[in-house]
Amino acid sequence: MNSFVFLAQPILAQIAQNTPTGNRTQETLLKLLQAGGWVMIPLIGASIITLTLILACLFTLRRGAVVTRRYMETAEALLRKRDYVALITVSNRHSSAIARITARTLDFATKHPSAPPSAIREVAETEGTRFGSSLQQRIVYLADLATLAPMLGLLGTVVGIINSFGLLAGNTTQPRQVLLAGGVSQALVATAAGLIVGVAAMAFYSLFRGKVSSMISDLEAATTHIVNILATQRSRRIEPSGVLENDDV
Repeated sequence: MNSFVFLAQPILAQIAQNTPTGNRTQETLLKLLQAGGWVMIPLIGASIITLTLILACLFTLRRGAVVTRRYMETAEALLRKRDYVALITVSNRHSSAIARITARTLDFATKHPSAPPSAIREVAETEGTRFGSSLQQRIVYLADLATLAPMLGLLGTVVGIINSFGLLAGNTTQPRQVLLAGGVSQALVATAAGLIVGVAAMAFYSLFRGKVSSMISDLEAATTHIVNILATQRSRRIEPSGVLENDDV
């Protein structure tokens, strides 16, 4: 509810000034929301979900969650020393995406010493794709809300117009302006509320989409660097015992 009030107050306050009521100066935001009809209930819910997703993305979509310089330096040093057990241990202690991909890739490489470099690359690419999809999934709901909220506002508009003409057809004693005022007010409030939520969701979706694309690019670059080192070592001679020597995996 508070999130909707924060997003809706500027425009809804302007609508309140133009809404034909007996006491416009005393019109409160709560009464204005009530004037929007039952459609305001799902719109308030959509506004709360939108704000929750925005805050979650602000705190979780950061480069450190994908790649860190310190980890990459440690990983490269251990790879060139062929200390894969230590690198797996270090990777398991990190929560970044590149650490998890490295741990899965090294685990596969050590358990399948005869696997070709292409198989190792495929494992890394599969893990990278999974993490990339996870990042995209975090923001796709904002795009859905950006589409759904204006549609709910349009539904409120239609309901308000229907109510206005229903009252107009069933009452011939009162002026038409009075009969139409309530339905038109409901239509305007619902439309404005839907547009506010939709515009906010789309604006932040566009912002986060660019950030996610940058994070995925960083993840792909880091994964490619590690896989290239492993692939180079895998292409060398492998001892029959499967122990890594002389740049072997």
